[in-house]
Amino acid sequence: MSEQHSVTVVGGGLAGCEVAWQLAQSGVEVTLYEMRPTRTTDAHQTDRLAELVCSNSFRSDNPHNAIGLLHRELRQCGSLILSAADEHAVPAGDALAVDREQFAKAVTGAVENHSKITLCREEITALPAGPVIVATGPLTSPALAELICSLTDAKSLAFFDAIAPILDADSINMDVVFAQSRYDKGEGADYLNCPMDKATYESFLKEVLAAEQVPLHQFEDGIQHFPGCLPIEVMAKQGWETLRYGPMKPVGLTDPNSGEQPHAVVQLRKENRAGTAYNMVGFQTKMKYGEQRRIFRMIPGLEEVIFHRLGSVHRNTFINSPRLLDEWMRLKTMNRVQFAGQITGVEGYVESTACGLMVAWALLADFKNVTLDGPPLDTAMGAMMSHLRESYTGKFQPQNVNFGLFPPLNRRLPKRERKAAYAQRAVESFQPWCNRIRESLDLPDTPTIR
Repeated sequence: MSEQHSVTVVGGGLAGCEVAWQLAQSGVEVTLYEMRPTRTTDAHQTDRLAELVCSNSFRSDNPHNAIGLLHRELRQCGSLILSAADEHAVPAGDALAVDREQFAKAVTGAVENHSKITLCREEITALPAGPVIVATGPLTSPALAELICSLTDAKSLAFFDAIAPILDADSINMDVVFAQSRYDKGEGADYLNCPMDKATYESFLKEVLAAEQVPLHQFEDGIQHFPGCLPIEVMAKQGWETLRYGPMKPVGLTDPNSGEQPHAVVQLRKENRAGTAYNMVGFQTKMKYGEQRRIFRMIPGLEEVIFHRLGSVHRNTFINSPRLLDEWMRLKTMNRVQFAGQITGVEGYVESTACGLMVAWALLADFKNVTLDGPPLDTAMGAMMSHLRESYTGKFQPQNVNFGLFPPLNRRLPKRERKAAYAQRAVESFQPWCNRIRESLDLPDTPTIR
C-alpha cells in the first residue's frame, strides 16, 4: 500500500488477535486494546491474549465435518490462530485440542513482538477516531456494551455460556477409568472414560436435578443458553435419557474391566500436552461449587478427584448482525466501525477466528481499492458469513458452522455420503477463491509461530 493506514482493534481474544495479525502482516499500523489485567472478567484467569476460557478444543479436525472444513479453510488463508493451535495441539481423537497455556503464550508473543502492532492494556469506553474493529467477544465490558447500544439504537442480546471443570490427572483412579476414543478414532485412546452402570447413572442424575445452583442475578432474568453448550442440569431437566444421548453417551466404547459397553460414561480430555490436567467433556454447569465437588465425586474413578477449576457460567453479548451490519460487518449507521468474532453472532473459537480474518481482509480491500467478493456460499466460511448478513425476520441467535447453513446438494445421496459430498464441493470452491483473493490483496505467506 502506498498510503500508510492505521486501525484500532478493541479486544485481544481470538478474533481480535486474528484481525490485528492479518492487518499488520500487510503493513497496516494496528493499535490493539485489551482491558485485562487493568479490568478483569468473571471467566478469564490470566492476562494473556487469546486465552481460552471454556473448552481447550477447537472441535473436530475432520474435513468431512463443517467445523473441520473451516479449519482447513483457515489454514489456507494463513490464520495466526490455526497455526498456533496446530503448533500446540494435544491428543484428542479427531478433534483439534490445544495446550491452552502454550497456545495463549504463542499468540501473545506473536502479537506483542510484531513491529506493526502496539498493544495497549486499558479499557475502551469511547471509540477512537479512524477505522475501529470491535472484537470484544462474549465478555464485552458493560461500559462498551452500553456504547454499542447507543450506536445501534438497540438493546444488546445475550445468552449464557458455561465452563466445564478441570481435574488433576494424578487424582483420577485409573483402576476404574479406562483410556479409549469412541470407535478408536484418533490415536485410539485419547480420552479417559468414567463408566457408569444404570443404578449409578440414575443416582447421579437425581443428585444433578436436585443440586443447589448459583442464584440468578437481576441482569440474568430471561436467561437463554446456547443449545450447543447447555449446562448439564439444563440437559438433565429435558429428560431422563438426555445426558446418555449427549455428553454421557457410551456408544463406541468398551469397558475393558467388564468387556461390555457401559450404561453411560463421563469422558475426560487432556487439557495440556503433559497430561497433568483433564477437562470434563460437556460438563459445563451452574451448580454451586460445593455441590459440584460432592456430585462429581459420585462419578466412578473421580471419588477423590482434585479440581483445578470448577464449572461456572458467564454472560455472552452479541448484536443483531443481519439488521445492524452490512456484509463485511460494518455498522450501517457508522461504516468506519466494524465488528468481528462472537459479538457478531458467530459461535465458537474457530468461527470467531474466521470472522476476524474475513473482517481484516475486507478492510484491506478497502485500503487497496480492491473489490472483495465474499467466499462462495458452498464453503464453510461462506456459509458462516451468510448467517450473519441474510435478512432476518425472527429472533437472531448465535450459530456454530454446520452443513445446515450450506446450500443443498444438487443430488440426493445416502446420509453417510452427504458430508463427504458437501466437503468435496467446498474444497473445489474455496481453493480458487482463496488464491485469487490472496493475490489481489498481495497477502504474505502463512505465519510461522515460535
